Amino acid sequence: MKLGLHVARFTYPGGPPTLASDLRRIVIAGEAAGYDRISVMDHVWQIHVNGPPEQEMLEPYTALGYMAALTSRVQLLTLVTGVVYRPPGLLAKMVTTLDVLSQGRAMLGIGAAWNEEESLGLALPFPPIAERFERLEETLQICLQMWSGSEQPYQGRHYQLARTLNSPQSLRSPHPPILIGGGGERKTLRLVARYAQSCNLFAGPELAHKLDVLRRHCEAEGRDYAEIEKTVSYRMDVGSNGERVAQTIEELGALSELGIDVAHGQLAGMHEITPIEIVGSEVLPAAANL
Repeated sequence: MKLGLHVARFTYPGGPPTLASDLRRIVIAGEAAGYDRISVMDHVWQIHVNGPPEQEMLEPYTALGYMAALTSRVQLLTLVTGVVYRPPGLLAKMVTTLDVLSQGRAMLGIGAAWNEEESLGLALPFPPIAERFERLEETLQICLQMWSGSEQPYQGRHYQLARTLNSPQSLRSPHPPILIGGGGERKTLRLVARYAQSCNLFAGPELAHKLDVLRRHCEAEGRDYAEIEKTVSYRMDVGSNGERVAQTIEELGALSELGIDVAHGQLAGMHEITPIEIVGSEVLPAAANL
């Protein structure tokens, strides 16, 4: 099993003046510890599960570009981009840019979007959910067309592109891996089976059922279930001195038994760096053997 480090909070003791240096320490420590990937949310306000909306939040692709310059190995992605926040052609270009400047380490994490409050607050598009899923599928098609090298027009219900030129192309071949976040059984997991290389679900009591649903969608789409990387959002807490390492390894073992490939999530106290180092020295070696 691999681990991903999800940076979802930018509220550190030094405030905005030290935010860049604090984030630098976290990202460098995460790569040195052996994390497989580092992600950020695609939000412009903090989400309520993490804190009040007034807390600091960075625009994700700018932040990922900063992280790319600080690292050389970890994969970089959003967990996950709200499909309606950017036009598809621009989104494909942004992920391509990240991939080129990181020398082939970008992923496209994407979902149907859910945060109506921030969308209304900053005049971001937020159509009804059925339309958001239609736009999600068209966006996936557009990204794949742009990464294929085709410059043909794209005519969809919601998006019309006259020329899908993408230069330079991504370094990653055949394209940056697509991760679709969400556990919706009728639409989201069907789109995973149809288009994605990776899915992201929540580590909870319904996880085994969601994986079974994905397996059925793969059968319907003629897709090999085994080739899809299964990831979960998982809040990890190893304790300030490693007192919860054994419990963490046990929890990761249970996820691995279900077929999870990557446990990807927030780490309690990560800005203090010591928990990241504990994960690197004690948790990651155990996880690699699961």
